[in-house]
Amino acid sequence: MTRFVFSLSWSFALLLLASSLVSAAIVEHIFNVEDITVQRLCRAQVITAVNGALPGPTLYAREGDTVIIHLVNKSPYNITIHWHGIIQFLSPWSDGPEYVTQCPIPSDGNYTYKFNTIGQEGTLWWHAHSSYLRATVHGAIIIKPRLGHPYPFPRVYQEVSILIGEWWSANVVEVERNATDTGNAPQESNATSINGFLGDLYNCTQDPIYKLRVKRGKTYLLRMINAALDEHHFFKIANHSFTVVALDAVYTDQYETDVVVLSPGQTADVLLKTNAAVGSYYMVATPYRSANVRSVNLTTRGIVVYDGASETQTPIMPILPDSHDTPTAHKFYTNITGLTSGRFWVPVPRKVDEQMFITFGIGLEQCINPGPGRCQAFNSRLSANMNNESFVLPEGRGASLLEAFYKNISGVYTKDFPDNPPFVFNYTDPNLLTLNGTAIAFAPKSTKVKTLKWNSTLEIVYQNTAILGTENHPIHIHGFNFHVLAQGFGNYNATRDEPKFNFLNPQLRNTIAVPVGGWAVIRFQANNPGVWFVHCHLETHLPWGLAMAFEVENGPTPETSVPPPPANLPKC
Repeated sequence: MTRFVFSLSWSFALLLLASSLVSAAIVEHIFNVEDITVQRLCRAQVITAVNGALPGPTLYAREGDTVIIHLVNKSPYNITIHWHGIIQFLSPWSDGPEYVTQCPIPSDGNYTYKFNTIGQEGTLWWHAHSSYLRATVHGAIIIKPRLGHPYPFPRVYQEVSILIGEWWSANVVEVERNATDTGNAPQESNATSINGFLGDLYNCTQDPIYKLRVKRGKTYLLRMINAALDEHHFFKIANHSFTVVALDAVYTDQYETDVVVLSPGQTADVLLKTNAAVGSYYMVATPYRSANVRSVNLTTRGIVVYDGASETQTPIMPILPDSHDTPTAHKFYTNITGLTSGRFWVPVPRKVDEQMFITFGIGLEQCINPGPGRCQAFNSRLSANMNNESFVLPEGRGASLLEAFYKNISGVYTKDFPDNPPFVFNYTDPNLLTLNGTAIAFAPKSTKVKTLKWNSTLEIVYQNTAILGTENHPIHIHGFNFHVLAQGFGNYNATRDEPKFNFLNPQLRNTIAVPVGGWAVIRFQANNPGVWFVHCHLETHLPWGLAMAFEVENGPTPETSVPPPPANLPKC
């Protein structure tokens, strides 16, 4: 019976693929990555960008299309591009994280990314997956339904992309390098942007403000992306509310709200009805800061301008949440449910084959070469870990993780990432630094992966720790969408919390904002062979080691196995 169900499911998948190919198109672009000079905050700043624009070009495709991107690296830096949220089934060589699925594209080098959008609709995005270049190397991916397939929500008058970003009045590569060299927290950003515009709240009258011109009585689809490196954001428009219809390119039940909350890496599709009085209204992105680690006010704003509004009218300002308003953030993150009648909805797999309990947070590592400005208290540097393993990318080992998997190369990584932390403690106690004489803030550096059998179902409890402070961490899993079964605060307790699991209509996401001082439970089916990166999407935490990877074994057929690498795969 099991074999029959398996054959039937793959027959259906092949029929879906065949029908997709009939109406699919090829979307092909050239991405020139190069340094340009722009004016921001009343000064000239050299940045790395794609095709001379910030944000970079928007990729438009329909479900089932094949996307081909020829990347030409004219910048002075190594670079890769990640297509955030694209499942990359049988195209893992195009996923993009450096030293995970490919080695970096060197200066004056090139590489062709090729992937399919079968089974995906909505708003995703692309960004550099090399150092802090993500700050300026990013753009939207818009996947529309194939022709003849309407959206599962009312017809809209216009679609508008809203990308929230961060701005440094500095070379972002040097910002990361300085933090890595010293072991300290990196320099804070200087501003927040909406579609590349910094707005009118900073001390520079030359900076333009983003304006969205609208007609009264229409419905607009805002395709929202948090492209910031480190800041979660609240987003509001004065005297207006939103209807959320999708998160991370998966349709949701319609959810009414006057504030949208996005962690770094997340996207949301929301309907905006222009039913206010003719006038001008500020749209505002202001940080949600779950930890008291940043001091600069990075609120920014644009303007929604109705046709017929007076050009001299002062826009109306919304009432903003406090920057530490965790209840408002948690309400948004947890109250939205999945649209089970939507195209490509996937029911929650009920049989679990593997279970993991992963603790994560900020810790310390011992200084190897102490010197002025290079170490903190206890002769240490800031570090991070998952299950007391601080991840190190395999730079200098001759192959990426995926190439080592495909070619069975030893010495690049080991397969012993633990299913559980090495010791149990009060994870959310901020005063707990040692346990039975062991300094729990310190974790070894390693490159360990967790091996999953093809088509097995994995359930993960993500548990925030408070060793050096608590924070809401966005965890992104490459290669998969996952069901969010439950979230909460404090230490996870199966007896208390399992009855809260939503098996009916949970969110399907690719990035989960694990609550500050809390936990989240996710579940997914490992039906995508390859090596897939898992990491915190706060860019400061990635170089510190808040990451791991899944090695998903090949399936029983060529159609369920990793294909050969492309001919121009960059060399390590």
